[in-house]
Amino acid sequence: MAFPTKSRFNKPKQSAAGSRLYFLLLAAPVIAMCLGLAWGRYPVEITDILRILGSKLGFPVNDVSSGVLETVVLKVRLPRILAAMLIGGGLSVSGAAFQGLFRNPLVSPYILGVASGAGFGAALGIVIWNQPVMIQGCAFLFGITAVAAAWLMSRVYKSSGTMIIVLGGVIVGAFFQSLLSLVKYMADPDDKLPVIVYWLMGSLASISMKDLYTILLPMLISIVFLLLVRWRLNVLSFGDEEARTLGVEAGRLRVSVILGVTVITASAVSVSGIIGWVGLVVPHLARMLVGPDYMKLIPTSLALGACYLVFIDGLARNISAAEIPLGILTATVGAPFFAWLLARGKTGWA
Repeated sequence: MAFPTKSRFNKPKQSAAGSRLYFLLLAAPVIAMCLGLAWGRYPVEITDILRILGSKLGFPVNDVSSGVLETVVLKVRLPRILAAMLIGGGLSVSGAAFQGLFRNPLVSPYILGVASGAGFGAALGIVIWNQPVMIQGCAFLFGITAVAAAWLMSRVYKSSGTMIIVLGGVIVGAFFQSLLSLVKYMADPDDKLPVIVYWLMGSLASISMKDLYTILLPMLISIVFLLLVRWRLNVLSFGDEEARTLGVEAGRLRVSVILGVTVITASAVSVSGIIGWVGLVVPHLARMLVGPDYMKLIPTSLALGACYLVFIDGLARNISAAEIPLGILTATVGAPFFAWLLARGKTGWA
């Protein structure tokens, strides 16, 4: 008599374990936010954080915290923690979407030149106006312009393939990078140049709730859109012909995803500067945990990216007396970790 194999007995248990892991990852950003609010040179207890947030949200709690404690939690740490969660999650979702769209595990949200365009726009805004609103506006505008130029280049060459779009992004990125170098060369070395260099390294040190409000709506709309079409990314990752046979219009979907990712990335770069490696490393970590299915991969990348950038921001605030730019830390942490992922050879790609 044939007996059921061990794998058949273990299958429901593995499925239940996978579900618990999936829901734990979705709850992780809330835990990361609380820990991020408590972590700093001015120590704050978790209970005090919950009382402060609860009182502001209208819950019947006995808030006995001091004014200094409220200032630290609500005005200093909360804006940058929320910004880190939004930017980290947005860049991670964008990287996961682009890796599936272009069927390339080495693609990041900056592949189409949005970082170079936004960097040039921000440098131009610093040199001409040096006002936060104008710097953010120029960075967003030129980031969108760079991606639009890469897309138009693919139209000029009458090719709908993804390779020509990526090549167009490389060309446009190099062009805006040269313009950025020109602006840095002409900038005042004692006044404007240090500001440009520091902005390009990425930081949330000067973020405020007003800055957060300016990017909240476009980023949330684009993230929700990517969440809604994530099942279509599964189909698109098999190629245009397979997607067409399954009733998915590959061309329109590709344009929509590129637009959504561009809005997320340009919005993030406009307020935080260029923070690399998040959109490249985090999606691979998510694949290790939940596999290549985009129904789970996109939400998991969102949760992990939010937690990751909160952790990096905590390091930036606490490991030295002077705050370290985020771009330096994400590269320092992300590059060895990505090398470790490649050495394992189990990234879960496709």
